[in-house]
Amino acid sequence: MPVSKIDTYREELKQIPDWEPFLLAHSGLPGPRGNLELAAAVFEEGNSELFERLLKYTPEKAPVNSPEEFLHFCGVYGQGKYLTKSSELTWARLKLFASDPRWRTREAVAMALQRYGDRDTDDLVVKMAVWAGGNRFQQRAASAALCEPRLLQRADVAGNVIDILDKITITLASGTDRREDGFKILRQAMGYCWSVAVAALPSKGKSMMEKWFLSYDPDIRRIMKENLSKNRLIKMDGEWVGRWIKELI
Repeated sequence: MPVSKIDTYREELKQIPDWEPFLLAHSGLPGPRGNLELAAAVFEEGNSELFERLLKYTPEKAPVNSPEEFLHFCGVYGQGKYLTKSSELTWARLKLFASDPRWRTREAVAMALQRYGDRDTDDLVVKMAVWAGGNRFQQRAASAALCEPRLLQRADVAGNVIDILDKITITLASGTDRREDGFKILRQAMGYCWSVAVAALPSKGKSMMEKWFLSYDPDIRRIMKENLSKNRLIKMDGEWVGRWIKELI
């Protein structure tokens, strides 16, 4: 059985006393894609002391697309290793990092939350329902974290996630902040999140989406069109997708 990149990196890290030079050299940055396999290895092999140190790479020290940004990404991602129901400081940190100006840091928040969801999906859903009432960046983190297929295998979880997406969409439809970055970033995430949740539970999701198909709001229609373009929905029910695409043109 072939050894994965993640496992290879894990073995390399075990032999290195100081990880930061190695992470910088293999970060993949500057570039379009950071080294997610290495980040996963750091998550598995790192400890709280390391992650704490990596969190010190602020936007001033680690600007967007710099190798140093990868260090902060790993530090934020690593927070997911220590999340518990009652780890209030870590939850507060992640909520703060959800609004970080660096998109990779915001993505690391979603990935950290998903790691917690692997251990306690029910509690993640409860907490993300609260985040869904927060600012646009927290709403984005909640939707991106929950709309991961591996977390939606139970019908009750998928149903609750659809309800959360519906509540977030309501706030977008009534939003007066449409020119702000937070609104645009959330709108982009919602352009795929609905499709993930609906594909997991079509019996509920299709009817919930159909309600929004009838909206005349241009941003809502844009979100729904983007979701209908996803292959996961076409595979789920191509006839249904085709019919509604024609309605939304």
